[in-house]
Amino acid sequence: MHTRIRKFNTRDTYPEQQLDNDLCQAVVARGRTVFVRGQVGQDLDTALNVGVGDPAAQAEQAMRNVRQLLREAGATLEHVCKITIYLTDARFREPVYRTIGRWLQGVHPVSTGIVVAGLARPEWLVEVDVIAMIPDEA
Repeated sequence: MHTRIRKFNTRDTYPEQQLDNDLCQAVVARGRTVFVRGQVGQDLDTALNVGVGDPAAQAEQAMRNVRQLLREAGATLEHVCKITIYLTDARFREPVYRTIGRWLQGVHPVSTGIVVAGLARPEWLVEVDVIAMIPDEA
């Protein structure tokens, strides 16, 4: 069975939209693989947007969220294998990648960057999702 972390329903998180999807922030599959939902510049606990208009500040908050969710799953940033970065403007690449690079210094994950027309809310400029592997116990 998979472990689902921070379950929610989209009707509560996106009340302005007509949605009804049961989701979660992270899934630990088979006890080792951690899939983290795309994280944005929004505080996990308060749902307040952070860094509106500032892609680097949004990337910073997204990585704080990733670190928190990995901890709740029993992993750390060192366990990140793959990162996908979604940007709403190619000009955000440098400040966002510099920010994420600080968080993942020495980790060497594979990375994919995608420029998209928009994210779920217009104020979100960057979204980050990761896949991590919890190592076998020694």
